[in-house]
Amino acid sequence: MTENNHGAAEDQPQPEAPQTPQQTPTAVPSEQPSPWAANASAAPQQEWQPTSGPAHPGFQQQGAGQPDPGQPGALQGAPGQPGTPAPQFGAAPHQGAPTSTGAFYAQPGVSYPVPQQQRRPGRGRVVAGVAAAVLAVGGLSGGIGGYIGYQAAVDAQPVTNALSAPKPVQQSSNAPAGSIESVAEKVLPSVVKLQLSGGEGSGIVISSDGFILTNNHVVEGAAAGGQIQIVFQDGKTATATIVGRDPSSDLAVVKAANVTGLPTAELGNSGDLRVGQQVVAVGSPFDLQGTVTSGIVSSLNRPVRAGGEQGSQSSVLDAIQTDAAINPGNSGGPLVNMQGQVVGINSAIYSPNTTSQSQGGSVGIGFAIPIDQARRTAKEITETGKATQTVLGVSVKDGENGGALVSEVTAGGAAEKAGLKAGDVITGFDGRKIDTSDALVAAVRSKAPNDKVKLTVGEDKSVEVTLGSQVVEPK
Repeated sequence: MTENNHGAAEDQPQPEAPQTPQQTPTAVPSEQPSPWAANASAAPQQEWQPTSGPAHPGFQQQGAGQPDPGQPGALQGAPGQPGTPAPQFGAAPHQGAPTSTGAFYAQPGVSYPVPQQQRRPGRGRVVAGVAAAVLAVGGLSGGIGGYIGYQAAVDAQPVTNALSAPKPVQQSSNAPAGSIESVAEKVLPSVVKLQLSGGEGSGIVISSDGFILTNNHVVEGAAAGGQIQIVFQDGKTATATIVGRDPSSDLAVVKAANVTGLPTAELGNSGDLRVGQQVVAVGSPFDLQGTVTSGIVSSLNRPVRAGGEQGSQSSVLDAIQTDAAINPGNSGGPLVNMQGQVVGINSAIYSPNTTSQSQGGSVGIGFAIPIDQARRTAKEITETGKATQTVLGVSVKDGENGGALVSEVTAGGAAEKAGLKAGDVITGFDGRKIDTSDALVAAVRSKAPNDKVKLTVGEDKSVEVTLGSQVVEPK
């Protein structure tokens, strides 16, 4: 085994000595200390693995029959137990092989190597110093040479300048089908901005001759004769007048004057919507015309009080909830599916920081009127100037244990004809759970007049009702 190179000797297998006449071993002069003893005590301590576990790789465990490198005076590489004293010379001769304990004796006729005397102090340090100086000079020269070579390689590299690079090939204008880009290309030309003295909003062109669908609360400020200006996507403008409006559904139709050939929006089917479906909102939030945002359908059939008569059941919406960013100015603009079809009219947002002095902004909770309801109302307004409202013929409030408590029944109305009475609690509407009075109003608004529906009264009573209608007379 080769020990570390701090003056330790190496174990060499000893040839079997021939029998020769007894000789007196040569002694190391007493004034020269044994190099084994000195080196053993001065050797660096090695870290050993505990005897209870495996030896560290590359090291042997310390045990019987192995010299202890950390014990002063131990003989490195010589036979014997740990702590064996350095060999004693000059003792009485002994016949035979060295023993594992006691003094070390030479065998008769065998010449054992005599340790070399130590060099005079200082000479080794001088040689080491010269070697270190040579190494330092060599390292410095190598470093300088390496740097010069590296700098030459850097200087030889060509310089690339992005300003000098040619422009990339122009991308095709054909947006992938079903992408937000393709939806924006299709819908933006039919989305307009409405400017009024009291603010602004958005709308969608539903006919090439200038009919525009928007929210009632966007234009109601001009109902008494205020001016409405339409700004089209190409920057052209036109004045508009109100054709009709329905505060109960928060919808209105205006007509732009002296326009023809306008691009019109494609209306979809809100009944096909599913929670999680991707949608795009387009409008003019904070007067930023043509803004496109995207999100998903967060919920369906959400009862929301919104519009110009906010806080009253007369403006409860059966809304589509979305996390697409909707802000003040988006009202009246379209909510669109990924086929570019309008599925809702953006109408309201939940904004907890709104005050009477400041407008709120998007917190990811916006609401749109389903296009199935908006289509019917817009058609009535463009044809007659008025809208009809679907009604059940009851007044309701929240029940103590949930549901919609009937507080009053309209004489001759749909509810009375079906046998409903004051005090009944409606808990279901055509399979939908009714847990509040607003939920019942929203469910009724989602239907058309003369639709037949099944109501659940109490826990299990089922009643069939044919819904009625009434003409809306805006105030």
